[in-house]
Amino acid sequence: MVKDAVDAYEPLEAHCVRFIPQGSYHNNTNVREESDVDICVCCTLPYFTDFTRANYGWVVGQVDSPYLYPSFKDDVEAALKSRFGQEGYSRGDKAFDVHPNTYRVHADVVAAFEYREYLPSRENGPTGKPVAIYTVPTGIKFFTDKGNMIVNWPEQHYANGVAKNVLTGNRFKYIVRALKRLKYYMAENGKPDMASVPSYLIECLVYCSPDYALEGDSYYENVKNVLAHAIVGTAKPETCSDWQQVHEKNTLFGAGQPWSQETARQFCLQAWLTIGFR
Repeated sequence: MVKDAVDAYEPLEAHCVRFIPQGSYHNNTNVREESDVDICVCCTLPYFTDFTRANYGWVVGQVDSPYLYPSFKDDVEAALKSRFGQEGYSRGDKAFDVHPNTYRVHADVVAAFEYREYLPSRENGPTGKPVAIYTVPTGIKFFTDKGNMIVNWPEQHYANGVAKNVLTGNRFKYIVRALKRLKYYMAENGKPDMASVPSYLIECLVYCSPDYALEGDSYYENVKNVLAHAIVGTAKPETCSDWQQVHEKNTLFGAGQPWSQETARQFCLQAWLTIGFR
């Protein structure tokens, strides 16, 4: 329905748009409390670029085009309004909220530009310098209404999660869901601060666990192994400084993250005590 809305909106016909499913529902890590669908409406032309990591000294920004990101976000909103009506959606700081009814589920719709991260290749161009090529799949980049920049990598996230799941005999995503359910259980039973722990952080903690932690035929032992690894690893900053987010484009802890090493540690300690591990 979101795709139909965007496809039917004439001002967007001149731009290359693709639709990227994302979030816990698409990644099969959702629980009952996270049943909404996340969709990225991604404009691929124009797009954002990043040459900084290639050390070319070029400016990070948008390729030359009179069509800027704020205009695209407004056009996506106009398309949703035309399809769902004024009462059928609302505009949030990050995403558009398409409200559920008797024939559709709740959806969060993010309007973004394609984000191309250029890295130096091993081959030299005509000038004798390395040629910059962008990584594939590309990422997405958007700005909140408050002006905050957000870069994400939904397709890498999905691919890496699938790979981890295969390597662990389909236990990775199962344990993610188990710990998410435990989070909501703790929040409803005497530990209300657990409700604010980001579900994405929990998924990343499981992802950072070694594959052997998810081996065997006991989910109970799998959860114990994952929590033990996270508790020990987050005891000191240096022992988890290289832990990666699921998309493996950024480290899990550091400046700019909406969580901290201590947030992760406290969640794991409370989970350990709640289950009764020894």
